[in-house]
Amino acid sequence: MNEDDELKIPLLPNLMTAGNLCCGFLAVLSVFYGVMEASKTGTYNFLEAKKYYETAILLIFGSCIFDLLDGRMARLTGQDSPFGREFDSLADIVSFGMAPAMLMAKAVLFPLPNNVGWGIALLYLLCGAMRLARFNCLAVMPKKPGASNDFTGIPIPMAAGFIASLTILIINFEENDKDLGAWKYLLAAAMFGISLLMMSKVRYPSFKKIDFRTKGSIWTVLAIALVIVLLVRFRYEGPVILFGLYLVYGLVRPLISKRLQKDIEWDDEDETETDKPS
Repeated sequence: MNEDDELKIPLLPNLMTAGNLCCGFLAVLSVFYGVMEASKTGTYNFLEAKKYYETAILLIFGSCIFDLLDGRMARLTGQDSPFGREFDSLADIVSFGMAPAMLMAKAVLFPLPNNVGWGIALLYLLCGAMRLARFNCLAVMPKKPGASNDFTGIPIPMAAGFIASLTILIINFEENDKDLGAWKYLLAAAMFGISLLMMSKVRYPSFKKIDFRTKGSIWTVLAIALVIVLLVRFRYEGPVILFGLYLVYGLVRPLISKRLQKDIEWDDEDETETDKPS
């Protein structure tokens, strides 16, 4: 392979990763704008910053969509690459590490005493970065025959999605308050638990076999359509339930029969894990 070949990268998957990174960057900017807006009168007013924090959360959701698409496109077109793996991880640490950590530290957890909020946000960021580093190390190691596709620890996009969806739900519960009151303690506990779960040995399904070529029954199509309608209808509650179900599924998965696991995960055949991280 010559130098020119090394510089060539798959276009479409990496454009999706670039979209992921752009959403993460804009989410961080939105948090900063929210802090400035909330503090312009000299005292912190949560209501003044609420729209900026909601925008940041929506941008994190946008990053989740781009992250989902880049892996699917790479596998569909056979364009997995070491460059894509590293680029994806760098984008993920901004979109799913820095952006949620900034949102929680500046918008939600800062009133906690003794800088506990900053500490929890920093712990989340460190655990997310180490999880991505661990995944990349495992991805380049030789795979054993029949190796599992499972993730070890909850993937950082799912962790960020759960934190973001729970935050926007609570923000809209407390829309008439100037701060989040006691809810900030729930968010602090959720972020602390998610941080530990990212570095845990709990196995989570990757659903990598579900792509643009996946086929299903008419009932599967109807069920997915129903989920989409419910997400649109219950736009605040729906994402929390969706991300929460994935989080809980990994914890209760060892108690579920292998046959039922395969039905839930659409896992009909053995396949080795690809290089696409999450």
